Amino acid sequence: MIVIGGSNSQDLARKVARKLKANYRDLVVRKFPDGELYLRLPPKVKGQRVVIVNTMHPNPNDALIELFLSWHTAKEMGAKKVSIVVPYMGYLRQDKRFHPGESLSNHLVASLLSPDFCLTLDPHLHRIHSLKEIFKTKAKHVTANDVLGDYIKKNMKGAIIVGPDGESFQWADHIAKRIGHHAIVLKKKRFSSRKVKIVVHSDVPLEGKTVVLVDDIISSGHTMLEPIKQFKKMGVKNIYCMCVHGVFAEGALKKIQKLGAKVLSTNSVNNPVAKIDVSSLIAEQLR
Repeated sequence: MIVIGGSNSQDLARKVARKLKANYRDLVVRKFPDGELYLRLPPKVKGQRVVIVNTMHPNPNDALIELFLSWHTAKEMGAKKVSIVVPYMGYLRQDKRFHPGESLSNHLVASLLSPDFCLTLDPHLHRIHSLKEIFKTKAKHVTANDVLGDYIKKNMKGAIIVGPDGESFQWADHIAKRIGHHAIVLKKKRFSSRKVKIVVHSDVPLEGKTVVLVDDIISSGHTMLEPIKQFKKMGVKNIYCMCVHGVFAEGALKKIQKLGAKVLSTNSVNNPVAKIDVSSLIAEQLR
């Protein structure tokens, strides 16, 4: 087996290769003066099982083309089996046509990312329940809930697990049950991608406690910012924001930290707070 690290995921790919005791190579990626991508795979992939790892943040458009070109090239070079690992898969949220002419990007992206096997972590699925509904080849998603739960259990004794909205409650509830902690869910009303109102209703006393806000992804951060403000008013002692995918668009990380909350994510996306390693979780799916 050869594990190839794309430009966004070389550190994670190296860790996955070590877990699998597999050979590792970087994918050579450069840009031509006109902005097009140049890719070069390691030459000896014929007859080999090839795993290409590349997450889709930052620069999701380049990352998508990089994945598409690399897995096709590996197949053309005679690889026995080509798998791609896309820890954070972009374009999945656009799954319904609200206005005439809008593209359903989740189906279109799935058609580009269809080698022998595709693996992703905690995809942001709204109106579909499985990748099988949009992928024509074998695709699987796994959750990092247990990895997050184990981290909380080890490092945050007695924490109260909070889902900042109804969609996130599946993560919060799973983690809370795994570690035997309380879980509460907040009510969210979204007015736009940047304007959110959060209502805190809890029968669990929060004053002087440690709370952990858990979600699959932190992008703009607005879903986290409002509850942090309210928890501070309620006398919460320690506030953590934890996610699988730390995208942190538009300076979200600094905004959250400025309010005094501590932030943690997995290393599905490279960022300054990616302290929770998911390489073992990924490797287990590739054995």
